[in-house]
Amino acid sequence: MRLLPASLWPRFLRRRLPTSLWGRSLLIIVLPVLVMQVAVTWAFFDMHWQTVTARLSDGLAGDIAWAAESWRDDPTPENMAIISERAERSMSLSVQLREGDLLPSENRRGPIGVVDRTLGKALATRLDQPFWFDTTRYPAYVDIRVQQPQGVLRIIAPRERAVATQAHIFVLWLTIATVLLMSVAILFIRNQVRAIERLAEAAEAFGRGEASERFKPHGAREVRAAATAFLAMRERIQRHIDQRTALLASVSHDLRTPLTRLRLELALAPPFKRAKAMQGDLDEMEHMIDEYLAFARGEAGEAAQTVSISDMLTAAADDARRAGAGVEVIAPTDLAATLRPLAFKRALTNLTGNAAAHGEHVRLSARALPSGGLEVAIEDDGPGIPEEMHEEAFRPFSRLDASRNQNRKGVGLGLAIARDVARGHGGDITLERSDLGGLKALIRLPG
Repeated sequence: MRLLPASLWPRFLRRRLPTSLWGRSLLIIVLPVLVMQVAVTWAFFDMHWQTVTARLSDGLAGDIAWAAESWRDDPTPENMAIISERAERSMSLSVQLREGDLLPSENRRGPIGVVDRTLGKALATRLDQPFWFDTTRYPAYVDIRVQQPQGVLRIIAPRERAVATQAHIFVLWLTIATVLLMSVAILFIRNQVRAIERLAEAAEAFGRGEASERFKPHGAREVRAAATAFLAMRERIQRHIDQRTALLASVSHDLRTPLTRLRLELALAPPFKRAKAMQGDLDEMEHMIDEYLAFARGEAGEAAQTVSISDMLTAAADDARRAGAGVEVIAPTDLAATLRPLAFKRALTNLTGNAAAHGEHVRLSARALPSGGLEVAIEDDGPGIPEEMHEEAFRPFSRLDASRNQNRKGVGLGLAIARDVARGHGGDITLERSDLGGLKALIRLPG
């Protein structure tokens, strides 16, 4: 396996580290704890457990060497009985001679091997005769055999004579302490991160035009300060929106009064040549005032409801048919979404009206996205808009006369209002080339 260059390691680690605050905070707690536990465990096993085990194995090997030498000095049944009795009483060892036996040819070793290596080294240092041992057959004992001319001297020793058997208690308490510490850390971090998540949810809801009255600053001091600053900012923005809406409403009301007088005077005046043209100018002025007010208001205060997308597309299609366009609707009848109906209907009406004004055939379609969102497409077979002017088309009061026929009643706010509505729902609108040959407006809303 080829190692990465040193310059690429930081990028490699960044890609594999957690990206969320929850994951990174947990890593900050977990990593030092794990490093500390590994260091403590290594120090315990390397400096304490292995040292104690080596001393125990050396003492056991010395007792076995004593038994073997005592038998070699006087290889009689009477001496074997004395050796067995003394070993049992003073050393807790069971010693017996198996006459004519040979050492087993199969060596059985434990999975870790530390005890086998330590005991084998101690026996090799103390004994001159061939030997064999097994630490796995009996859970509480160690089987050791030494080759003698008359047979095999077999010694059964308690396991605690060769190994420090209380190490697992240390590991158990270390594990319990680690789990307890990690549980407290997880609960603490989760509580702090949850405060930040609620702040993000409140900011996202405000961006969609939803008021989260239940949100209150809580958590750490810095998080509460950020939440308080967000609430103050939200209030300032809401005041600005309210003032703008009130201003536009006042202007609209003030302009409607002279418009109404002009309509009345025009209706009461005797017929004349320019009466029809003046009536058309008054209609256009009223339509412009309505669009200005709709753009400023944005339907932000409307409550969200679960509505049928198919029904909304059908209603928009009926309006487009009255404008003289042929309209096709493709949408599942069971497709529904939670949104602000009046605002979304205004966006659909604007986009469908634009499509009907610049094309003879309009197609409305909707589908559910795999991610759980919603996609609505409005297509036409008109002249379309050049790709480099797609963003320009969304600017308020933009009139793309070079690429599409001028909307005689519009003031260039249709796409701007539609995008404002989509973004108010947490989504967006993009423009593409349609399969029909004209423009395709795609509304994508999150689930």
